[in-house]
Amino acid sequence: MNELIIELSEISPRDFFGEQNINIEKLKELFPKLKIVARGNKIKAFGDEEVLEEFNKRIAMLLEYFTKYNKLDENVIERVFLSRSKDDYETSENSNEVLVHGVNGRKIKPQTANQRKLVQLMYKNDMLFAVGPAGTGKTYTGVALAVKALKEKQVRKIILTRPVVEAGEKLGFLPGDLKEKLDPYMQPLYDALRDMIPAEKLESLIEKGVIQIAPLAFMRGRTLDNAFVILDEAQNTTHSQMKMFLTRMGKSAKFMITGDPGQIDLPRHTLSGLKEALLILKDVVGVGIIHLDDKDVIRHKLVKKVISAYKSIENRD
Repeated sequence: MNELIIELSEISPRDFFGEQNINIEKLKELFPKLKIVARGNKIKAFGDEEVLEEFNKRIAMLLEYFTKYNKLDENVIERVFLSRSKDDYETSENSNEVLVHGVNGRKIKPQTANQRKLVQLMYKNDMLFAVGPAGTGKTYTGVALAVKALKEKQVRKIILTRPVVEAGEKLGFLPGDLKEKLDPYMQPLYDALRDMIPAEKLESLIEKGVIQIAPLAFMRGRTLDNAFVILDEAQNTTHSQMKMFLTRMGKSAKFMITGDPGQIDLPRHTLSGLKEALLILKDVVGVGIIHLDDKDVIRHKLVKKVISAYKSIENRD
C-alpha cells in the first residue's frame, strides 16, 4: 500500500480541517478507496498510487483556494472535486471589485466612488497620495491593495511605516523594549492586516520579513525594491522626512502615501511634508493624487443619529 504525506505550512490545520474535522470527513467520502488520517499539521493518505495522485492534485487545489480565499467548507470541496479547472469552482467567488478575501473569506473591496478611484489610480501609477479625513478608508484600502499585490506575486514584500510620537519619534521615555514602544503607534496597520491575513500566516510573514512594520526613521538609507510600501499619517512628516522617504523607491516598487492635512501634530510653524509634496509633485507623470472627503467615511448608521441629537441640543444652547 502506498503512502502520501501532505504537510500544511503557514495554514491553520484547524481552519483547513474544519470544525470537528468535517472537511476531512468530506474528503473521505469523496475518496472511499483511500484511508485518510489528519493529525497535527499533516494529512496522510494510504492507497493505490493512481488514486493518491488524484488526491494529491485535489488537495493542492484546495490549498490554493484556501490561501486565496481564507475559507473552506464541504461545498467548496465538492466543487473542487468535480471541477476540471479553477474556472469551474472560482466563478462564484470572483468579482472585479474584490481586492482580497480576508479572514473567514470576507470580501474586502472599495465601498465608495472615491475608494474605487483610489484603487484605479494605484493600478495606473507607481506612487499615489491618498488624502482625506480619518475613517475614509485610505489606509485600509491601501493595505488591501498591498496584500493583493503580495498574493499575486507582483511584489515580494509589504512595508508599512508611519512617523510616531507626533513625528518626533522620541521613544526613549516610553516603557518597554523598542517593539513594545512602537506597537501602539502601529496598531491601525496591524488591525488592517489581521482582517486580511489569518493569524498564523501573518505571524510567519512578519517573522520572515515579508511584511515589515516600522517607524519612518527606520527607512533611512534603504532602497525599497519589489515592495508595496505605505507611508501612513504622512501629514506628520517634515520636509526632510518626506524627501527621504520618497527617494527610497527602488525597482518594481509601489508607494502609497496617506494622510489627513487637517490633523497635523507637528510643532507650530513646521511645514507638513505631505502638504509640500502635494504641491511639488502634482504635475509629475506617474504620481497619482486622490482626495477623499466626509462622504467616504463608513460608519455605523447610529453615528448620524448621534450627531443629529447632539446638534439639536447645541442649537438650543
